Amino acid sequence: MDRTTQEFAQDLGRLADDARALIAATADVAGDRVGEARKRLTRALENGEEIYHRARDRAIAGAKVTDAAIHQHPYPAIVVGVGVGALLGYWIARKSDRNGG
Repeated sequence: MDRTTQEFAQDLGRLADDARALIAATADVAGDRVGEARKRLTRALENGEEIYHRARDRAIAGAKVTDAAIHQHPYPAIVVGVGVGALLGYWIARKSDRNGG
């Protein structure tokens, strides 16, 4: 994970922790509006965790498939990597020339 992704994941973790703390802190507060807000927040936390786990599982599955494909076909994978690198290098060089440096 790159730095931005790590920071985002940490921020989401802190947000979830704060939401759980808010739910716990308002447990003894009476009132229909507070109770309804606590229920909505609890559902949102559960849905967020489910989405996170599904996304993580998909990313892991995708990485495993990619790893298997590269191991089965190493030379085409190298050619694709070199080709993509060459195209990116050409594109960056052209962009740099147009911008004057």
